[in-house]
Amino acid sequence: MPDASDGALLAEPGPGAGADGLPFLARHRFLLAFATLSSLMGISVGVAKVTTSLYAVHLGASPTVLGLIAGAQSVGVLVMSLPLGFLVDQVGPGRLFVLGTLVAAGLYGVLPLVASAPYLLVLTALISFFMPFRFVSLNSVFMAQLERIGESKAGWYRGTHMIGMFLLGPALATVVLKAIDFAGTYRAVAIAFLATMALSSIVFGPYARPRGAARRMTWSAIVGQLGVLAADAELRQVCSVEFLGQATNGYFSFFIIVVAMDSLGLDRADATSLVTLNGTSFVFALFLLGGLVRRLGPRRVYRASFLEVAAALMLLGLAETKAALWAGALALGLGLGMLQIANLTRFARSGARLGRGKMAGLSALTSPAGAVLGNLVGGVVGRWFGPQAMFLVFAPLFVLASVVLAPAAGPALDAEAPGD
Repeated sequence: MPDASDGALLAEPGPGAGADGLPFLARHRFLLAFATLSSLMGISVGVAKVTTSLYAVHLGASPTVLGLIAGAQSVGVLVMSLPLGFLVDQVGPGRLFVLGTLVAAGLYGVLPLVASAPYLLVLTALISFFMPFRFVSLNSVFMAQLERIGESKAGWYRGTHMIGMFLLGPALATVVLKAIDFAGTYRAVAIAFLATMALSSIVFGPYARPRGAARRMTWSAIVGQLGVLAADAELRQVCSVEFLGQATNGYFSFFIIVVAMDSLGLDRADATSLVTLNGTSFVFALFLLGGLVRRLGPRRVYRASFLEVAAALMLLGLAETKAALWAGALALGLGLGMLQIANLTRFARSGARLGRGKMAGLSALTSPAGAVLGNLVGGVVGRWFGPQAMFLVFAPLFVLASVVLAPAAGPALDAEAPGD
């Protein structure tokens, strides 16, 4: 748990405390530093993802290789998410964050040295192994502070990161690529990674390892965390929704650029704007539609969101104009954002029942697993059907989910959470 000094930073303002700016900054030092760090991390990742998509196309990668490169961005996350949960308790998140940042920055720095799609694939996979050092560490600190700052801010971590990754990052990538080449852009990403360490002492400084949390890290102990999925039907449903949503979002984020440029002939700026528009609608839902989700109730939220996502995918799969792609990207972001709000709440409440450590590891594993499978299946199957037609393949899965998963949402969201 956080130490007492951090509690002072997060305490409610006393009478007259907001008279000038300095006390406000002092009281909210953690939140402001956290939001800034999370946003900067999102921006750097967003620039890197868009740059990798465009660089892979520039290198003439085949649809299958494109799918492998897209999946490689998450393969290391699958391997490292659960072990990082152990390591955070043993050595603290600050050291892990610095280590992961240094290695990832170094790999981005050498990535442009060889202009080859296989080399890009290998380096992308290597980088993915060190990304969990950053975001799992940051998430552990935020979860430790959540009881102090309130559940109403539970979406801040995901929201601030998404603003950087899906809004600012893609837009900045277009500007940077116009000013410098791919090599310069990757080196700029490396510098941005290193810059995030400037805030690490503020964000990670107050963290104190929970007493008795350190334990021997063994393979059986790590795999054993997955046993909770077999034992808890509610958690299986939540993870299924998360997996499906992330598979679709991962495929869209990578392949929509390919579809826009190769199939519809859009230029680079218009193609990347689709990622930005999708991210804007997703973040809008994440920050502003939480109240609507609560009022509608779980079953209606899931059913409406599943069907909206299915309709958006159909529109994207059949689009022949830029306007149709924009409309599909907007609708997809809203639908997936609503699903994310409902799922974050259900994850948090499952954590209260089953243990937050387990939920942090499982949620960190489920999301990239969906993204990897979505990209790999999309890349391989899209070889026969084409990247755009793959949106039509995803659509029926959400129609099926509206029939199977929506009714099973149950009462998990019906009651107000304590303190909300």
